[in-house]
Amino acid sequence: MKERIFTIFLLFPIVANADVLDLDNALRATYTACVGIDDELADLKKMAGINTAVTAVGTGLGAGAVAVGIAKAQTDDMLKDEFQKLKDLSNQYQGDDPTPEERQEWLDRVNNILDNDNNQNQDQDIVTEQSKTVDNLRQKSKRLGNWRTGLMAGNTATNVAGAIIAGNNKVDSDLQTQIDNCRASVKNLKESIIQARVEGADENTIQEANNIVSACSEYEYVDVSKINDRAKGAMISSIVGATTGVAGTVTSAVANSDNIRKDDKKFDKTEEDWQTEKNWNTAANVLAGASTAASGVATVFNATQISAIKKVASVAEKCTEVLK
Repeated sequence: MKERIFTIFLLFPIVANADVLDLDNALRATYTACVGIDDELADLKKMAGINTAVTAVGTGLGAGAVAVGIAKAQTDDMLKDEFQKLKDLSNQYQGDDPTPEERQEWLDRVNNILDNDNNQNQDQDIVTEQSKTVDNLRQKSKRLGNWRTGLMAGNTATNVAGAIIAGNNKVDSDLQTQIDNCRASVKNLKESIIQARVEGADENTIQEANNIVSACSEYEYVDVSKINDRAKGAMISSIVGATTGVAGTVTSAVANSDNIRKDDKKFDKTEEDWQTEKNWNTAANVLAGASTAASGVATVFNATQISAIKKVASVAEKCTEVLK
């Protein structure tokens, strides 16, 4: 009876290790599972870098649109003041209390002079440097409005591109499976090393396996979810920026249209007209600011994604280097 129990205990280690791969097969399995991960991560890092540059350009374009929008608002305020001064000149020629008919007659003459720069008549002396200032400010305001629209269109394009890149630049199921398989193969390799020592395997082969385990076991501590979290954040921010960018581009174009400006070279523009134009321009500037902020947030997410990828990539590079 004692001899039978002794025999069972002798056989137990062999039964317990029946599913452990021999060292050579375990090494081959680890190589197959772990090689190539570093290349996949290098592509992710490259695209994250490109997207950082794209959204940074978008942030710059958005900031430019905001700055131009502010300059346009200041120009419009100056235009309104100078415009009113020119209208008030009528009182100097018609008295302090001209009739509506007299005032309109004078304004019509001034409009005619403004529309015909080379027109020489007795009323030419009415159009002083004041009228030139008004016309210059009007042209400057129109030009700034066009610049703002163009800059916002550029910001929108970069946000769209950023959303597309971020949406695709993440650890997909294939790469995640490969990393999981690498972790499992390294764990199996550890068990194979123990068995190989018991069996008296070649010490050089065992040392090679130990080096691989030392380098590749760091996969146990990497967190690839951070890579995808950053990608998701960048994508959402870019989508928000693209949405506000489209709205801002359209609003800016409308604000600078003749329909809203009410042909401010003429003298029939009311206080309500001025306020309507100001409201449209304010809305365009606010949307430009929102789009710029979203682009900035996306840039931060892309930059931090690079950092997250680098942490995993450093492990992959060490592991691949040892496996070669």
